[in-house]
Amino acid sequence: MSQTMQRWAMNAVGRENLALSTVPIPNPGPGEVLVRVNAISLNYRDKMVIDGTMPLPLPFPFTPASDMAGVVEKIGEGVTRFQEGSRVISTFSPDWIDGKPNGNARTPPYRTLGGVYQGMLAEYIVMSENWLVASPETLDDIQASTLPCAGLTAWFALVERGGIRAGQTVLVQGTGGVSMFALQIAKAHGAQVFVTSGSDEKLARAQALGADHGINRLQGDWVDAIYELTYEHGIDHIIETVGGENLSHSLRAVAVHGRISVIGVLEGFEFSGPVGELLLKSPTIQGIGVGHRRALEDFVRAIDANGLKPVIETRYRFDELPQALAHLDRGAFGKIVLTRS
Repeated sequence: MSQTMQRWAMNAVGRENLALSTVPIPNPGPGEVLVRVNAISLNYRDKMVIDGTMPLPLPFPFTPASDMAGVVEKIGEGVTRFQEGSRVISTFSPDWIDGKPNGNARTPPYRTLGGVYQGMLAEYIVMSENWLVASPETLDDIQASTLPCAGLTAWFALVERGGIRAGQTVLVQGTGGVSMFALQIAKAHGAQVFVTSGSDEKLARAQALGADHGINRLQGDWVDAIYELTYEHGIDHIIETVGGENLSHSLRAVAVHGRISVIGVLEGFEFSGPVGELLLKSPTIQGIGVGHRRALEDFVRAIDANGLKPVIETRYRFDELPQALAHLDRGAFGKIVLTRS
């Protein structure tokens, strides 16, 4: 094995400050493993961290990105959870094993890989064995790399916190990574799934994946379309990926005693909505900050049992990060993944 590797890092926020350099391959210490990174999945949050629109206390020089899949190359003293050759994926919030995350009302928890902790955009990484989960046996590394953030977010919203049941109505907004995972998870649980998008072509692709109804949000009031399609019932569980004033539309669309999982901040970090629907419908509005390791392990078992396959639009080489970020700017149907070759 070579003694050096390539790693993306930046000394200040801003895409222009990203640089690919050659550095020594690190060695694992006690309780740590060295992982050969085979695939890295990009999230919209990674773009925000790089561009500085999600202000975080980054330790410069900083390596972005939270999601990877790879193989354990070496293990440090005392490691028991994995062995050399084990296939693994990262966990988004490595300190959050189960239950409530660490944090308080003044300082909410948000200690994540690729945001506070160093990220995954390197050919090799050293991590605590507790920061990793075994990869699904039924997915390759490119597919598995999409699970730690987007996949777990959808699973945590619908299953861990949402208690989804067969026969419920689920709305996913847009056709990005979280939304396409939510579509497949909801269908696997017997739900009726509605998708909104500004693209008829993307709606057709979503329906090919199993969506029951596609609504073009640019062609009239999509909430009125929801009323008509659900015979006035509304949506039992909304995956709210936009934020901002869009929450007002979600409150109109949600069923009485339904649930809205707030995930995205495409329209900013402030949101607003009508108090009438909030009081009279009494929905549950839950913020989803991805999820813990135990839920990711549950999700992995479900994938192996049910055959879910992540939706990947495009793959880029590791050295094509700028092109991959430009694609992320344009929007993707499902996920964008970087690979070693």
